[in-house]
Amino acid sequence: MSSVSPTPSTARVKPNAPATPQGPNPAAAANSSNGGADALPEEELIEKIRDVHCIGIRSKSKVTKKVLDAAGKLSVIGCFCIGTNQVDLEYASQKGVAVFNSPFSNSRSVAELVLAEIVLLSRQLGDRNNEMHKGDWQKVSANCYEIRGKTLGIVGYGHIGSQLSVLSESMGMRVLFYDVAPLMPLGIAKQVHSLDELLKNSDFITLHVPETEDTKNMIGEHELNTMKQGSFLINASRGTVVHIPALAKALRSGHLGGAAVDVFPKEPAANGKYFESELVGCPNTLLTPHIGGSTEEAQSMIGVEVSQALVKFINYGTSIGAVNFPEVDLRAIKDEENSIRLCYTHSNVPGVLRQITNILADHNVDKQFSDSKGKIAYLMADISDVTSEQIQDIYKRVSETPTNIVTRILY
Repeated sequence: MSSVSPTPSTARVKPNAPATPQGPNPAAAANSSNGGADALPEEELIEKIRDVHCIGIRSKSKVTKKVLDAAGKLSVIGCFCIGTNQVDLEYASQKGVAVFNSPFSNSRSVAELVLAEIVLLSRQLGDRNNEMHKGDWQKVSANCYEIRGKTLGIVGYGHIGSQLSVLSESMGMRVLFYDVAPLMPLGIAKQVHSLDELLKNSDFITLHVPETEDTKNMIGEHELNTMKQGSFLINASRGTVVHIPALAKALRSGHLGGAAVDVFPKEPAANGKYFESELVGCPNTLLTPHIGGSTEEAQSMIGVEVSQALVKFINYGTSIGAVNFPEVDLRAIKDEENSIRLCYTHSNVPGVLRQITNILADHNVDKQFSDSKGKIAYLMADISDVTSEQIQDIYKRVSETPTNIVTRILY
């Protein structure tokens, strides 16, 4: 790939032919397998990315305003994970930096983990396993149950919740779900009208919601007390969704029969003996270190999906799937000597399209598309039959508009 950067905020890129897949870089593969635990501290990250156009990160790498200000050439960030909380998304968009992630690649892995935890909790296998490792033989059947015929309540019927619905029905469970939007159920699942209705009628409650102000501590003391005596809670969504002290109280009092928690409000920044929680030592409680999506299959799919998004954005300007950016795409760039693609990120204010139309009025614009998101907008235009001098003129005039954030010309 060749590139010319007339200014730190602009670039021309000529894509090469697709490379033959050769597998991930060994260092990248190692970092992926340990969940990004070797994330760089802020100052070291700043030094590493000062002159790069594209970076890939995991959930532990923090891309703050300070980092973004230091990376003057940065065009795009790939989050090789599900969440994007580690990036200052609003400031990245103001800098014209698109951010991509892989929100659905781990859906099956999370669903399988939750299904396994349902069985483990219903048979108290976590406690029995711990006892056996201590040489303590405790063969009991009290409060141990089959999951067949039991009711699973799913909070959030998205990609994970709906897959779990199908899997649990195949095990003989009855499925209820609650979602803020009316959704078509899969199988014989039934949507209920309120969270309280779900809590009152389910033997197992599993949470699959995003981290928002509305979901913060959505499962607190009231909700836990509303759950059936002896029922079970599973959280593999976000750590802020459950009020941990209230959950610990419900477990120690015996109101809940058990819980499985994979995410926590505060999680260690690296692997090691750093974990602390009020849930430690609670009866029939499975605690796992945020491994819901940590399978070889999920990590491979995440790697492919995010890498493809980065390549498409750098080579073709495609922003479909960006979490902080207007989603714009056009048909493939023509493989012609005198054709270019203009990619223009600008402030979302009135009059910009009129300015661009005036600049391009004397040129052959084959196709053009624009969209906006919040305070920024993104325009792509394919222009044919242009000379080198005209390309330079288009670039100069567009990049000098008062609303310009980033101007790129691809050819």
